[in-house]
Amino acid sequence: MSHFRPVDLKHASRLLNHGPTVLITSRDPLSQKRNVMAAAWSTPVEFAPPRVAIVIDKSAWTRELIEASGAFGICIPTAASADLTYAVGSVSGREEDKFSRFSIPYRDSQTLSVPLLEEGCSAWLECRLLPEVGAQQKYDTLFGEVISASADERIFNRGRWLFDSADPTLFTLHHLGGGGFVSAGRIITAKPL
Repeated sequence: MSHFRPVDLKHASRLLNHGPTVLITSRDPLSQKRNVMAAAWSTPVEFAPPRVAIVIDKSAWTRELIEASGAFGICIPTAASADLTYAVGSVSGREEDKFSRFSIPYRDSQTLSVPLLEEGCSAWLECRLLPEVGAQQKYDTLFGEVISASADERIFNRGRWLFDSADPTLFTLHHLGGGGFVSAGRIITAKPL
């Protein structure tokens, strides 16, 4: 007897959606207002040059800031930051600055001046928006070229995640929907068949 059962299509994305939750940061080039939002849908799309895709709804203030500035940051929150991640994903920054409201420490990136979080994050990427208007309008998908990146060496070193030996509070978060998260677990190394 099979253990598989139909999944309601409104939950189909959750079958794929447990990659690391990210915090998307942005800044308005004129007013210098800044924002941070949680996003569950992000993915690498190219190795060299490194490119990523993020999905942000047309109505989101973060989307307006990214399209106006041509830049965004991707910060990867740690398990210890689950409450903050949920909080910044649950309110709009249009009315109130989330960095001030939640006392979020940050620094501006060197090249594009996007806010980057190091405290409570395991890594960050500084990205230049690539002009893909069709995908942006039709699918709410924005593409970025990664122009710099950095990671906490206690959890990511020499191109590898250290989930077997690092402090679990530094593990990445994975959104399961409805405010539920799971953190990364032990590494399973495949053996040749």
